[in-house]
Amino acid sequence: MLRVEVTKQLGEFSLEASFSSEGRVTGLFGASGAGKSSLINMIAGLLKPDRGNISLDGEVLDDTAKGVHVPPHRRRIGYVFQDARLFPHLDVGQNLDYGRRMNRLADDPAQKKRVTDLLDIGHLLDRRPGKLSGGERQRVALGRALLSKPRLLLLDEPLGSLDAGRKIEILPYLVRLRDEANVPMVYVSHDPAELRQLATQIVMLKDGRVTALGGVKVLTGTTA
Repeated sequence: MLRVEVTKQLGEFSLEASFSSEGRVTGLFGASGAGKSSLINMIAGLLKPDRGNISLDGEVLDDTAKGVHVPPHRRRIGYVFQDARLFPHLDVGQNLDYGRRMNRLADDPAQKKRVTDLLDIGHLLDRRPGKLSGGERQRVALGRALLSKPRLLLLDEPLGSLDAGRKIEILPYLVRLRDEANVPMVYVSHDPAELRQLATQIVMLKDGRVTALGGVKVLTGTTA
């Protein structure tokens, strides 16, 4: 269970959001500038709310009234950005292993095989990121996040930098991730078609406010 009730002033922009989610994939939907990325940056711990609280599975991550702010590296939350952010000097296998090592987790060959099979990246392990397609890079970024054994996965427009062909290529892997990885996700997008395929719950944002909350039916009538 993810619970969020926060306010944040960012220059002239005001964000005030409240929602809770038990869904496998919570879709944060809204136009550019609606506050989606700022909201997941607060969930990740990269941005502190001015007021409010955030909790995950009963653990308080932020509580401004009590001065609680759990740092990002202690939240056990994976984060996949739009641009993958792989280390160019490391091969795919080393990139995949980075999250595990940073979190001081024991090597788990069986888990690594499950993740590489799930994302179909086992044949890429010896390649450098510069030799990968955009879709392959995003699949590796997803694998790296999963191998850090997160209890929540944040995806900030992971298909936003891909062309239509690459989006079609990677969407089935995201569906498999939803159905097989057993890790709840918060998925940011301004594309309702993506969210209709992936999300189990929608949080709709406009101008820093939650305007609708519910199943994918709340996307009825919206366009990209």
